[in-house]
Amino acid sequence: MTAPLPDLVLYGRPGCHLCDEARVALEAILVDRERRGLPVPPLRERNIDDDEDLQGRYAFVIPVVALGGREVELATSPARLRRLLTDVLDVSAGVPGSAAR
Repeated sequence: MTAPLPDLVLYGRPGCHLCDEARVALEAILVDRERRGLPVPPLRERNIDDDEDLQGRYAFVIPVVALGGREVELATSPARLRRLLTDVLDVSAGVPGSAAR
């Protein structure tokens, strides 16, 4: 039995163009991972304006992408987002060939 994948969380707010860019990049990365037969975590979005604690924590660094206890602030680089998924889902799980990606 394999452990369930952690949620991939995008913290942002409505009207944030950087958050929109991060969402588009994440969706493309997840489609690519699925095509290659790699684990694809569920993508969840959290509006920081709905939670005072999240707003205080992330107001100046959104978009933030979190996965498996790790976070990437100002997450607009597809390369950084791919690396996060590879490091958390593939390298730590021992997916063959993942260390070379």
